[in-house]
Amino acid sequence: MVNHHHFRWPSAFLLASFLLLIAAPAPAPVFVAADNSTYIPRDYILLNCGSSGRTTDNDGRFWNGDTGSKFAPSLNSAGLTASKQAASSVPEVPYMTARIFTSQYTYSFPVGPGRKFIRLYFYPANYSTHAPSNAFFDVTCNNHTLLSNFSAFLTVNSLNYDSLTRVYSVTREYSVNTSTGGLDLTFTPSSSHPNAFAFINGIEIVSMPDIFTLRTPNLFMGGSSVSYSIEPDMAMETMYRFNVGGKFLSTTQDSGLYRTWSDDTEYIFGAASGVTYPNDPNVTVAYTAGVPSYTAPLNVYSTARSMGPDKNVNLNYNLTWIVSVDAGFYYLVRFHFCEIQNPMTKVNQRVFDIFVNNQTVQKNADVIAWSKGIGRPVFKDYVVFPIGSGQMDMWVALHPDPELKPQYYDAILNGLEVFKIENGNASLAGLNPPPRPQPPPVDASWISGRSTSRKSRAAAIAGGVAGGLVFLIAGFCLVGFYRRRKAKGKDGGSSDGPSGWLPLSLYGNSHSATSAKTNATGSSSSLPGNLCHHFSFAEIKTATKGFDESLLLGVGGFGNVYRGEIDGGTNVAIKRGNPMSGQGEHEFQTEIEMLSKLRHRHLVSLIGYCDENCEMILVYDYMAHGTLRDHLYKTQNPPLTWRQRLEICIGAARGLHYLHTGSKYTIIHRDVKTTNILLDQKWVAKVSDFGLSKTGPMLDHTHVSTVVKGSLGYLDPEYYRRQQLTDKSDVYSFGVVLFEVLCARPALNPALPKEQVSLAEWAVHCQKKGMLEDIVDPYLMGKIAPQCLKKFAEIAEKCVLDNSTERPSMGDVLWNLEFALQLQQSAEESGSISAGISDETPMTIRNKLVDDPSMEPSITTTSTTSTSMEGQSLASVDSYSLTPSAVFSQIMNPKGR
Repeated sequence: MVNHHHFRWPSAFLLASFLLLIAAPAPAPVFVAADNSTYIPRDYILLNCGSSGRTTDNDGRFWNGDTGSKFAPSLNSAGLTASKQAASSVPEVPYMTARIFTSQYTYSFPVGPGRKFIRLYFYPANYSTHAPSNAFFDVTCNNHTLLSNFSAFLTVNSLNYDSLTRVYSVTREYSVNTSTGGLDLTFTPSSSHPNAFAFINGIEIVSMPDIFTLRTPNLFMGGSSVSYSIEPDMAMETMYRFNVGGKFLSTTQDSGLYRTWSDDTEYIFGAASGVTYPNDPNVTVAYTAGVPSYTAPLNVYSTARSMGPDKNVNLNYNLTWIVSVDAGFYYLVRFHFCEIQNPMTKVNQRVFDIFVNNQTVQKNADVIAWSKGIGRPVFKDYVVFPIGSGQMDMWVALHPDPELKPQYYDAILNGLEVFKIENGNASLAGLNPPPRPQPPPVDASWISGRSTSRKSRAAAIAGGVAGGLVFLIAGFCLVGFYRRRKAKGKDGGSSDGPSGWLPLSLYGNSHSATSAKTNATGSSSSLPGNLCHHFSFAEIKTATKGFDESLLLGVGGFGNVYRGEIDGGTNVAIKRGNPMSGQGEHEFQTEIEMLSKLRHRHLVSLIGYCDENCEMILVYDYMAHGTLRDHLYKTQNPPLTWRQRLEICIGAARGLHYLHTGSKYTIIHRDVKTTNILLDQKWVAKVSDFGLSKTGPMLDHTHVSTVVKGSLGYLDPEYYRRQQLTDKSDVYSFGVVLFEVLCARPALNPALPKEQVSLAEWAVHCQKKGMLEDIVDPYLMGKIAPQCLKKFAEIAEKCVLDNSTERPSMGDVLWNLEFALQLQQSAEESGSISAGISDETPMTIRNKLVDDPSMEPSITTTSTTSTSMEGQSLASVDSYSLTPSAVFSQIMNPKGR
């Protein structure tokens, strides 16, 4: 298990539970006498390697040095000290001293029989003349191989490359069953590396109950399942342990086994993070006979993450976590559940399915049916065998199950653990991650043409291109406000890092309260004053009439979205953050820094922000026509004409082409889809939501190696397989968008036959068979010039080729789309094809589409009135205008992600 010693982002959101509370009468309060008994280990050893005497760690635990220890009697001299402490978040004990081995060495621990947790602590730093990059070694425990050719240096570097915050140290946790002979831990420098050495900073050994053979889980392979027996002598490695929906739990907050439980936020796929909440005050969470106190802390079962209160939203996405694992091993995946909100007291209120690596491991999951009551924990085990090579992603997902027609279409999870099971060679060792290329240095002046401070550049690269980060924060909201206020009255000494939001000025950008009508010339802002205004909180209140509920456009995870007026009548969208989760200040700053400089007619534009009184408010132009998807299927909006669709696709392609080629460094969007293409009052397309964007590779690299993120149905299969991101990944996603525009159906529709589920695959199949016209939007029948359709389908097909090198560049895509538009215009002008509406009214045709069983429910739509394009082609519009335009990701549909 990797322990990230840095500030973790706790995520909390009480809105869903509140809505559920008011949706049904609350039953009588449930009070259960909690069993607070704690497991007491027989053996408990904390060895601070390289030191002597007794020291205390940050959790108040006592560590003994290994110098002269009975576990290592030959070690009579002190070890080495780290050259410097890389960050204050790295504890002094046990990380600042290390024992270095240039030849094989064995620690012997005379422990009793039974299972033991073995935790190894590594801090890859310079120790005298020993460089961390030379540390390659094996670790064995009795007859089990724990690590082979292990490099803590490569492991930490790989985590830092794609992590939101810095990682400096690594902890590995194993569970090994010992006999009466005790436990021998052997460190051996690798013979395959010159100057190789082994090192260890700390060793922890804790007796544990047998938590793995309590029951016999099912093994899922290729869709079928068989019973899998976990033998007592099998060694295990803890890969991940999450307190889902809750904050990081330290060793002293565990139930006697000194485990740590990580916040799950960083591992959630995309921005669809659901909602989080604690237990209802009237519900006491208590252990049961089937779930002993050592299974997981009550704090794990007392917080949860669910999908949210909107049935239509929940049916259109999976609540998904992605974790990296080593192929070639079996994995035990343990799910911890506990219903903790009063509405959930009966069977068939919340029923969902559980998926691991695209396999259904549980149908009709019902926590109340399993636990027999509210506030009663329960856990479920499943074993999977990921097929692949090297390090790969494991997907864990939840989705509502409508089969039993439950009261709420939702899913819940309280905790998640992933354990690796040793292979037939009694080994748990995986491969080291490959060396990561260093990201290019980013100068925040790459557009504005002026230099910025080092701090601003660091903020810029840390966030990548953070336009649209409102939705990266989607799912963060309510409970944190209480935490932040509580923290304001206390000295912030939490190991989780700072709580609450800090004024932007504390991050190197102080701003005066400048009117929206004037430039911030009197401030020391590094932001271009002519592109981004600083609003005072009073101006924001005036614009929204004191945040009048009648002006509420929608509610998202980041906060409420209001329509407002500035400058005497200009409509804007004002997103007010809920500062309750104590997180978001980094994204808030990055969005302002980057989005205010990324200016293009077909990209989102930022008007301004407010950071007074610990508020985090973003101001955008009002988005009149919502998202492209709002006008394609399952909507009351009139259907778009084919020329409108072409012009929208051309606009989006221009925006993406600018990202790929128009700035100093390539910017890869990584989440291109129809809900991230927005339409302003004049139907001009804007690419939005840069929350997953990454800076592209340097000139001497072909790709960026990174954790796979994106949206299912649009995800580049080559990127998914190889974890190598290029601008061609955006091209693939845009190809799916083109087919979606043509066919007016979702990118994925599981209700269809297997071969038709993926739009991209099905459209390519139909294209090759000459049947593409059979799946074109019925409204477009007879309205597309044959040559235009041929050109459009041809470029869409090339975009979704499996091999990224065979895909066209976004510039080529743009050129072909403009050519297709010319073909369409020529056909319409010659009278060979109709440019207007058919005899059937738009709504008649749209209703036919709604009744089509191939259409899945849309998320949330907003009715608008179609307006003409005023005879203007987007191809003729200056794409480099800096005029702010109507942009805000999913303003008309804030719950759509």
